[in-house]
Amino acid sequence: MDTGVKGPRNAEALADPGLREGGWAVLVEDGIIREADRPDALRARHDAAPFVDLGDSLVVPGFVDPHTHPVFTGTREDEFELRNGGKTYEEIAKAGGGIRNSARRLRSSSEDELTNDLLARLDGFLELGTTTIEAKSGYGLSTESELASLRAIRRANAEHPLDLVPTFLGAHEIPDEYREDREGYIRLLTNEMLPLVAKENLAEACDVFCEDHVFSVDESRRILLRARELGLELKLHADEIKPIGGAELAAEVGALSADHLVAISEEGIRRMREAKVVPVLLPATSLYLNLGKDAPGKRMLNEGLACALATDFNPGSSPTRSLPLVMTLGCIKYGMTAAQALGAATWNAACAIGREGQVGALAPGCLADLVVLDLPNLRSLPYRFGENFVRTVVKRGEIVVTNGRRTGHAA
Repeated sequence: MDTGVKGPRNAEALADPGLREGGWAVLVEDGIIREADRPDALRARHDAAPFVDLGDSLVVPGFVDPHTHPVFTGTREDEFELRNGGKTYEEIAKAGGGIRNSARRLRSSSEDELTNDLLARLDGFLELGTTTIEAKSGYGLSTESELASLRAIRRANAEHPLDLVPTFLGAHEIPDEYREDREGYIRLLTNEMLPLVAKENLAEACDVFCEDHVFSVDESRRILLRARELGLELKLHADEIKPIGGAELAAEVGALSADHLVAISEEGIRRMREAKVVPVLLPATSLYLNLGKDAPGKRMLNEGLACALATDFNPGSSPTRSLPLVMTLGCIKYGMTAAQALGAATWNAACAIGREGQVGALAPGCLADLVVLDLPNLRSLPYRFGENFVRTVVKRGEIVVTNGRRTGHAA
């Protein structure tokens, strides 16, 4: 339940998950939680309202995934084998693989095909307890394909019960045709793509991959400031490989979040804390890429930052939709408690995508997004991994998953 703390919550605030023992009930109207109280008290006030008994179960808010790349064509298992054979992520990218590989594939797909592929992937999130995701473009790297990706997100959002929060990530990589003209691609982003995205209201935020082999700090700043001029919120892929100052830039421009942060500097930690930028940690990516190190999540938590957790679902570096798995990794890698991991994947995750007070809590005013888990207590949530223990998912007051499988067609 909501503990009353506003804004993203640090480790101390996350330690209290607001658990209610002995039975609890919520009144749902128009998909929104209107009241929360003991079942007998709530039924006494609303005796004519239909009642759904979820049993003696662990019920938590719907999980919120604040960093995903769900629009793509084809998979990249060949690169997985290359990495296992000794190639690094950067080596594969510089040879034309990685994001550029996905861009070549996506450009061959129509908007209808992208939408259908995306819809086919979304049930997997719901069945694992996720009810809201941030959904990025970024595998097109051309005006036409980036707009098609964002339109596919908008169409899927209208057709599927999962809520998708769209982010424009045209600055995900330099495409093949601009490898010798970086400035030309940045002009395309700032003068053509971003204005069209804003004109069609296709995205809520703009993200940039600020990294040594992708966009520099200065290049990232130019793109982000243009996005802010056009009314978009800001996010960054920051300091994943090298500490080039991405976290400091996120603080400078007032970004909602800075994500990855495996190589964040001490100055970056300090400035993000002062600017209240949410660090979105992606432990499944570090594991899958076999980076040999993780973001200093424990240090961030100890120094007062309000961390979120995300899957980074994508075809190349983290093809998982399981936030429960990521919560387990958050406990192992960053020393989170079960309550902190849950809060990082609900309340703080909502703050990282501009949804504070709307999702990520079982409290009046929030969407009626609930997950019923076949677990005896909250500590069992990160303790168990590699299997799905989601029994029922309620999205906007409607049951959309029963016995771990998608049911119904609410939108």
